[in-house]
Amino acid sequence: MSLLSSPMPHPLSLTARVSLLFGIGVTVVLFSLGWLVAWSVDRHFLEIDRHELEGKLALVANLLAKVDSPEAMDAVPKELDDALVGHAGLSVTLVDARGNKWFASRDLDYPAGLFRPPQVHGLATWREGDRGYRGLKAPVTSGDGRAFTAAIVLDISHHLHFIDTFKQGLAVAMTLAALLSAGLGWLAVHTGLRPLRRMTDLAAGLSASHLDARLPEADFPPEIRSLATAFNAMLDRLEDSFRRLSEFSADIAHELRTPVSNLLTQAQVALSRARSAPEYREVLQSSTEEYERLAHMIGDMLFLAKADNRLLALDREDIDLATEAGGLVEFHGILAEERDIRLEVAGSANTEGDRLMLRRALSNLLSNAIRHSPAGGTVTIRLGGDAAGAVIAVENPGEIPAEQLPRLFDRFYTGDPARRAGGEGAGLGLAIVRSIVELHGGEISVVSNGGVTRFVMRLPHLTQIFH
Repeated sequence: MSLLSSPMPHPLSLTARVSLLFGIGVTVVLFSLGWLVAWSVDRHFLEIDRHELEGKLALVANLLAKVDSPEAMDAVPKELDDALVGHAGLSVTLVDARGNKWFASRDLDYPAGLFRPPQVHGLATWREGDRGYRGLKAPVTSGDGRAFTAAIVLDISHHLHFIDTFKQGLAVAMTLAALLSAGLGWLAVHTGLRPLRRMTDLAAGLSASHLDARLPEADFPPEIRSLATAFNAMLDRLEDSFRRLSEFSADIAHELRTPVSNLLTQAQVALSRARSAPEYREVLQSSTEEYERLAHMIGDMLFLAKADNRLLALDREDIDLATEAGGLVEFHGILAEERDIRLEVAGSANTEGDRLMLRRALSNLLSNAIRHSPAGGTVTIRLGGDAAGAVIAVENPGEIPAEQLPRLFDRFYTGDPARRAGGEGAGLGLAIVRSIVELHGGEISVVSNGGVTRFVMRLPHLTQIFH
């Protein structure tokens, strides 16, 4: 099988990774502690043996120092044998200056191994078969001036056996403790990650028809609570976006169905029998109006789609809002005169932004105010601003029901269905205004009370947004 076709290894789960790291860490700590304990035990027995060997060496040196005659020297072997009674496993050997063994403990041979291994802290340790020894040698001098080398050897086989048994038991205990710790670590991690599994189960159950489920943030530990909060916020955004998309799709279908149905009906009626040229011209003219309405609606929907996905680039420039408002008043003057509406501009302000977009937003507000103002009323554009940015308010007489205010900026919302039937638009104008204001980092609000409706756009300086 080629390398390209070989299956990729599955990565370890988070529980396995954390448990493995925890187990490795505990194992390193336990075995380090075990090594320290074993080393301490070795040092303890070494110091005990050193103390005993140095004591016997001092005893031998003291006995020889008292020798001041040949008779006293002949009594030394017996005195050494008597001194070593009750010290099983301890031997003393005296070698004279010519290398001859002058004295050796009974039943113990001359410790030749004492002179071979390197000494550690003055002591030598070695093994002979299954026996272990530790010895110490030093020069001693008798009271009559004779030089000897004293070799003190201690059989430490019982020490070594105890240490070996202790180390084996310690290794088994540490291995079991490491395995138990790893198992407990896995259980702790598995239990601790239960909130993540709940989050996974919730995410697996999400669908277009089931976006209302939320995680209980209060039940999560602090380390995961922020993740649960962000997850719930994401679900809120998804639910809102899906709801808006569903409503938008339904509204599009409804809005497109009416003009298409009108066009189809007109065409069928026109084709039902032969007609004169003026009659066909009338049908085509009526169809052209519907086509224009469709083109305008499609253009508005395309603009909103691009705005929602941040696909519209702002052509930034300095804008004199008073000049722009004056131009729009002149443009809408004919419509206002037909409805007996007076247009006014009050104040002045400057801002930075896309001139065409802001002009479109203000034009939508102005035309909306003209359409919904009673005859003889006055529509006023008030301009102002401060260090935070510019403020544009469009006021017109008349009130909007309070229950309609929260939905005024929704797409295809016209409040009174009769307005749509009267050809007053598809309800996208205010939605476009909100999109343009939000693209500029601003906000728009509406207040309707006291017989006056006011739309207010607040536009921050773009330099504050981009910096």
